[in-house]
Amino acid sequence: MADKNRYTGQHARAGTDAKLPAIETWENQYPGYVIEIQTPEFTSVCPKTGLPDHGEITIQYVPGKLCLELKSLKMYLIAYRNLGIFQENAVNRILRDVVAACDPVEATVIGEFTPRGGVFTKITAAYQRDKKRKKRG
Repeated sequence: MADKNRYTGQHARAGTDAKLPAIETWENQYPGYVIEIQTPEFTSVCPKTGLPDHGEITIQYVPGKLCLELKSLKMYLIAYRNLGIFQENAVNRILRDVVAACDPVEATVIGEFTPRGGVFTKITAAYQRDKKRKKRG
């Protein structure tokens, strides 16, 4: 008999390929600067328990030819509200979608989630155009 409490591959992949609103962009006018966007009220849902996850998402990026349009980014992030996805996957998915939308020189997404059961989680995922992913550590 299978253990009902086990996390499955389906849980692990939940939300990673869900259809989300497109992140729109606009043409960048200046080279070599950093944009930081903070979303202090990010929410998603645990794919196994259905309990909400709350946290702050920070997106830092050096734009190339394109900048992220903030209203579409807001709508994109709000779409996570009812999406079953692990916190780690949400942060990496956001990074993947930001990179796909605007092809930045570099980008970092940080997720700082409110404690659950006394455990605080901070996840950092990073990208550099020539190296694809920075080593974390």
